Amino acid sequence: MANLKLKSIKEIETWNAKELRKLRITIKNRVESLKADSKPKELPTSHPLKGMEIGECQELLLKVHRAEKAL
Repeated sequence: MANLKLKSIKEIETWNAKELRKLRITIKNRVESLKADSKPKELPTSHPLKGMEIGECQELLLKVHRAEKAL
């Protein structure tokens, strides 16, 4: 299993396909959680999406799609 906690989102171009897929799924789940709950679950400090809002998550999702196409 790809461990996203050890990776930097700023270096997304260096991630492999498995890591990008897991991040894409994680982002989609987080966006749905943020939309559904008025008080969404607090993420641990080691989580790559910690502190991100819906807009930031959606921008990151676009970067993930671009990185996946580049592979």
